[in-house]
Amino acid sequence: MIQHARRLLLSVGLAFAMAAGGAAPAALAQVPYFQLIPSSSTKYASIVVDAKTGEILYAKRADAPRYPASITKVMTLYLTFEALSTGRLSLDDRIVFSPRAAAQAPTKLGIRTGDSISVAEAIQALCTLSANDAAVAVAEKLGGTEQRFAALMTLRAQELGMQNTHFANANGLPDSRNLSTARDIAILSRAAMRDYPQYYGFFSQTTFNFRGRVITNHNHMLSNTPGVDGLKTGFTNASGFNIAISGVRDNRRLIVVVLGGPTRLTRDKTAESLLLTGFDVIRRRALGEDIRIAQNFFEPPSLADATQPSMNQGDSDDDLRIQLASSTPPSRASQIQIVEPKSAPKAAGKAKAGPGGRWTVQVGAFRSKSDARDQLALVNKKFGKHFDDARGAAEKDGRSFTARFSGLTEGEAKDACRAIKAKKQPCQVIRG
Repeated sequence: MIQHARRLLLSVGLAFAMAAGGAAPAALAQVPYFQLIPSSSTKYASIVVDAKTGEILYAKRADAPRYPASITKVMTLYLTFEALSTGRLSLDDRIVFSPRAAAQAPTKLGIRTGDSISVAEAIQALCTLSANDAAVAVAEKLGGTEQRFAALMTLRAQELGMQNTHFANANGLPDSRNLSTARDIAILSRAAMRDYPQYYGFFSQTTFNFRGRVITNHNHMLSNTPGVDGLKTGFTNASGFNIAISGVRDNRRLIVVVLGGPTRLTRDKTAESLLLTGFDVIRRRALGEDIRIAQNFFEPPSLADATQPSMNQGDSDDDLRIQLASSTPPSRASQIQIVEPKSAPKAAGKAKAGPGGRWTVQVGAFRSKSDARDQLALVNKKFGKHFDDARGAAEKDGRSFTARFSGLTEGEAKDACRAIKAKKQPCQVIRG
């Protein structure tokens, strides 16, 4: 009976897609319906982002807290790439394994205490094997201790605009404090491509030859899905099967994050479906259609859909309204054209609604209300001319306090954020 209902719903969905756009998108033809993750799955979250512009094309629970598992290592790699680009490290430098690093749980290289590998080998081990021991060894090399390195990871995440992320370790092994979101992982993926394109190729490596051992990348989509060239997978029992991928077609690059898959295959097929649907939507837009991914991506129904309440506030599919929150890339960063953020045109201010505009500028998220208030005072001191008619407030948002200026028009909010980002400070425009 359930299978019959699923087939019926799929038929209706395909008929709707054909009526609306002339034909069902390629993703539906290539990805079997029953292999996608049900939207009612309590661990599931996803996002699709245009890597060049930062436009969010699709979001499902994108701001819901999730365990990133080994996708954590993308930040470990980001800080490694940063050290390489500034000359603190070279690819030939040696990384010695401490007893703590050598004792990490699998998967790992299995390096003994006191033995060492090169930085290049450590990067490849993180990208392919997702080696937990190599991640800790890198953390200790750069931070002195893994705990200090995790604090640096969290600080860099905040600077990049990952406002709902906290890192507790360098490898993503189970820790209830190690939290992120689909949106934040997309921000990190985009930053890795944008800031260090010279090292992005490591994420594309399908095999790694290490001391006579051939290691195959855990990301099977590199080999199975045309156009996919990175980034990282992750799994723990608590997180489910996670993946962040990027793919290119017709010189357009998309980033897809899928969290909480019940199996590796289902996770990969869901990510592939979102990627292919995203490319199809971009193609059809170029032909003049007004279309969104949410109209063409048919998620499997579940008996829980009608009764299960929303787990988080990030469930909305109201996409295309938000720009990906990410600070301006550091001045030291190299550039890559395909993912370079497009500077927003100077927008004319819209008429204010009622006593004030309906747009808000967020300038940070902090653990304490006093820190948020201090940030408001600092920003107001430096950029006060942009907030003459705005109301500043430190507001509780989940586990953190956000520093926000509200009551702005669209033009005022965008002008303010543009000025703040020019000074290498994080800023996000929020639609009222």
